Amino acid sequence: MPIYKYKAMTENGMIVTNTIEESSKYLAIKKLKRNNLIPINVDKSLQRTKSKRTVRKNTQGIDEILKDVDTTNLLLSRQKSKTSYFDKIYHGITKSDRITSKDIIIFTQNFYLLKKANFNNIHALNTIIDSTENFSFRGILEDILAGVESGENMYSTMEYYEDVFPYLYINMIKVGEMSGNLTLALEQALKFLEDSDSLNKTLKGILVPNIIQFTLLLVMLIVGTLVALPTIQNLYDSIGSQASLPPLSQWFSGVINWILKFWYIPTTLILGAISLIFWYINTPKGKYNFHYFKYTMPIFGQLIFAIDFSRVMRAMLLNLNNGMRIQEALDVAKNVSKNYVLLSILEASINNILIGQSWIEPFERSKLATPMMTEMLKIGMDTDLAQMMEKLLEYMEIDINNLLDKTIKVLPQLVYAIVGVVLIFFVLVVLVPCIQVYMGGWLLSAYGL
Repeated sequence: MPIYKYKAMTENGMIVTNTIEESSKYLAIKKLKRNNLIPINVDKSLQRTKSKRTVRKNTQGIDEILKDVDTTNLLLSRQKSKTSYFDKIYHGITKSDRITSKDIIIFTQNFYLLKKANFNNIHALNTIIDSTENFSFRGILEDILAGVESGENMYSTMEYYEDVFPYLYINMIKVGEMSGNLTLALEQALKFLEDSDSLNKTLKGILVPNIIQFTLLLVMLIVGTLVALPTIQNLYDSIGSQASLPPLSQWFSGVINWILKFWYIPTTLILGAISLIFWYINTPKGKYNFHYFKYTMPIFGQLIFAIDFSRVMRAMLLNLNNGMRIQEALDVAKNVSKNYVLLSILEASINNILIGQSWIEPFERSKLATPMMTEMLKIGMDTDLAQMMEKLLEYMEIDINNLLDKTIKVLPQLVYAIVGVVLIFFVLVVLVPCIQVYMGGWLLSAYGL
């Protein structure tokens, strides 16, 4: 693909010179304008295409990126955000700054506010970089800035940092840039991050204490079986009592001792089962079935589908409002989902449009979408689809909140039931023999009474 050398001006008057790789001069100019750069001069360069840009994936060597930026003004602006020697020493001591979800939320919130204030992407990123304290995250943002300055979209650089930015987040930004409404996409991405963070905190608050309690009970059960039960049996035998441990205690003690003696058998079986499950899930058919199970599983399934469906419809509405046809809007909107089941439904919808059939029919056939969802889309096709989709999203938001409330109410009860079963088993296996010893009935059989 040919390389074009360009000189352009940002909205705040800064002159930028760099190179851009595109199939034609027209597309190169179009990409520059899409990134809020006003082209001054665009000429085809004799420079050969460089190697894959995976070498740009770094957070330490950002100065190497600056070597490709041939402008004095940009270099001067970068010096303002250059890390001091004290920061470098501190960073060396602390090894690295861990990038958290809070860092991404703050970045998205600031970027959204600056875009609402009509900042262009370059100006907004420069402003955010100056105020970013996390050393590692600042390096990533500088890499994204370098990509935008060279005429690339933000999401194309973010894709090299999938371990930092969530998959859905990247694709929300992609939909926003492709539809021409990045500000609204940032608002949706911010809501996605905040909702995910809030849900994670809620689930951790429910699960973590109960998992700790479950683990402690399990440890007490195993230790009690290995220590307390043999001690009680030895006490019976030393006095000559005819008393013995309850049958359940004897059975569980035998199971634990067998596992300790032949530990390699259950370990091999468990590891083999886990490996087989992971292998099956990584096959196309297995992944499809696993994704279908996620949509139909008890408690969580309906909620997961409602959230994914809502995100796709929101992305599609964003595209429709920016003048895309339904087929193009669906094709772009499918980027916000990675569930094979939903992707297959969307592909079927696109194919239906190509052959002149209803794009809503695959959603009905899947039996995953509720009649309310599909009927509102049908009414929208007969009236105003964009307006009806806004009402659908309002309904979906209420429905998701109701499903989430039900899930949060049911989940603790389920966890308490599991912990309760382990607690009852601990009482029957370990505590009942201890209570029998305390009551002293075994002494009577020792004296023949």
